[in-house]
Amino acid sequence: MKTLLLCSLLTAHCSLSSAQTFLTQTGETSFFSETPVENITASHKKGRSAISPATGEVVVTMQMTDFSFPNKLMQEHFNENYIESEKYPSATFRGKFAEPVDFTKAGTYDVIAKGSFSLHGVAQERSLKGKLTVEPGQKLSLLCDFTVVLKDHKIEVPTLVFVKVAQTISVKNRYVYAPYTKQ
Repeated sequence: MKTLLLCSLLTAHCSLSSAQTFLTQTGETSFFSETPVENITASHKKGRSAISPATGEVVVTMQMTDFSFPNKLMQEHFNENYIESEKYPSATFRGKFAEPVDFTKAGTYDVIAKGSFSLHGVAQERSLKGKLTVEPGQKLSLLCDFTVVLKDHKIEVPTLVFVKVAQTISVKNRYVYAPYTKQ
């Protein structure tokens, strides 16, 4: 089912070239909300993503209910009160590297991916900076840190807990890709 979902994502949302594509279904994303009253952390290890070296396109999608929190109550509040996971089940990024990357040459490259980031039903054009490590034909690794401003995605925090939830959330991503081979 996961493979079917990922393949559907690739064909429906990104016109990835028939040349080699790199995929992952175990991308890691974490976020951190820091306030003087409380810090909140969560992690996600089921991020799905694809990169097409031929076109420089990158697609990332994740189910919001797959975030794990230190306690169940935080997880429940996240999914029910803030993200509204039943109504907005996933977050996505669809974009393209702003500058060409030489995927035939081993190394680590500073990259910027420009595209659409969608969270909580609100899509925004974003430029996300990261580091892409290339091991030609073997694997790719992508590290990307960025922030999410809650009001930009119409995520409302009740006044009662306003001091416990930061209005800007720090997000860290680590994705390791392998070449896709038809089975």
